[in-house]
Amino acid sequence: MRTVQAVVERVRAEFTEMPGLHLTQEQVQRLCGIEKTMCTLVLDALVKESFLCRKSGGAYARLSDGVSGPLRFAEEIEPYFRTPKAS
Repeated sequence: MRTVQAVVERVRAEFTEMPGLHLTQEQVQRLCGIEKTMCTLVLDALVKESFLCRKSGGAYARLSDGVSGPLRFAEEIEPYFRTPKAS
């Protein structure tokens, strides 16, 4: 059984190796072969350490690739996101 930290490093490596990668939680689960609860823990950890962000469409991307909207955690399922108003 893999530890949470080992899976965190695996997911971090996938996003590091492929700049511009945007994946939903379900896609991360399939790519890394992990179940939903583990995936939620890992994605939340990477968002909390400011490595990943959750885009307004629900996909995860590296924070350094740019943020469009507020950061979200995987357990939040509310689809509403605030966007800055154009001046």
